[in-house]
Amino acid sequence: MKPAFSVIFLTTLIGAGQGLFLALFTHQLYALFGLLPMQSDAFYGYGSVIVLLLLAGGLVASFFHLGRPERAWRAASQWRTSWLSREVIALPAFMGVAFLFGTSHLFGIRPEIVTLPGGFVVDLSLLLGATGTLLAFSLFVCTAMIYACLRFLREWHSPLTVINYILMGGASGFVLAAFYATYAAPTEADFFAGWAIIITLLAFVGRLASLWRNARLKPTSTIQTAIGVKHPRISQRSMGLMGGSFNTRDFFHGKSEAFLRTIKPGFLLLAFVLPLALLAIGLSSPVVLGFAFILQYLGLLAERWFFFAQANHPQNLYYQTIG
Repeated sequence: MKPAFSVIFLTTLIGAGQGLFLALFTHQLYALFGLLPMQSDAFYGYGSVIVLLLLAGGLVASFFHLGRPERAWRAASQWRTSWLSREVIALPAFMGVAFLFGTSHLFGIRPEIVTLPGGFVVDLSLLLGATGTLLAFSLFVCTAMIYACLRFLREWHSPLTVINYILMGGASGFVLAAFYATYAAPTEADFFAGWAIIITLLAFVGRLASLWRNARLKPTSTIQTAIGVKHPRISQRSMGLMGGSFNTRDFFHGKSEAFLRTIKPGFLLLAFVLPLALLAIGLSSPVVLGFAFILQYLGLLAERWFFFAQANHPQNLYYQTIG
């Protein structure tokens, strides 16, 4: 398939935003149970501002993928059957809860909801954080299932697609949280960096698993099934037209096999190997952690390009040969 850069930026930016929100709320839960020192409201509040900026950036990028942006609201109308419609609903819902979560901290609006056995107080921010966590995971699932539900694109049609979207978004969010903490709460940077290492390792394993799986897929379509002719010997000389068309532009990335072989180790190195190395050697260094986030995000851009490009639409059996 042809990668659309608007969708690449959409999925990577909102993934980082979701991951950062999960990191902030994870820290608040640890602090609630006395496992970490509770940070100031400003720490969680301004972290939520960064979450919203990332989500807004992804939302803006998505509009460049629309032929008629003024009709974008109609995308939510098919929520009963369409994962895209569900994503269109889940994203603003998550943004709204993230906004309320940040507001509750920045303005100290945290009325007590209930007191748990043992004296644990559940206030409004915790309720919003739990709701936001559910919406974050729902958004991950909706975004990934847009591609995983397509059975004829076998490279995408796998539970690994959903798992990898969650893990890679979580990894980038926790790396960003570690970088943010070096300025806003230096004593907590190691906590976020430690979780970032674990999630990045899991994401690395998950992405390697999907690459291994896809490399062993056997085509179910042939040139015979593509054109509906069962003769055992068919030689394609032309795709039927000399110029470009929608089929030749939108279903094929146009890059060589050599390019694909180059970008694959490139994104593995940038998105996983180098960030892991930097996290390991500079757990509390703002420069190292900032560089780790930048490298990982660039790697995830390349990874998402490869994810889209690797999906081979059956129609390409016919439309990739020019006589």
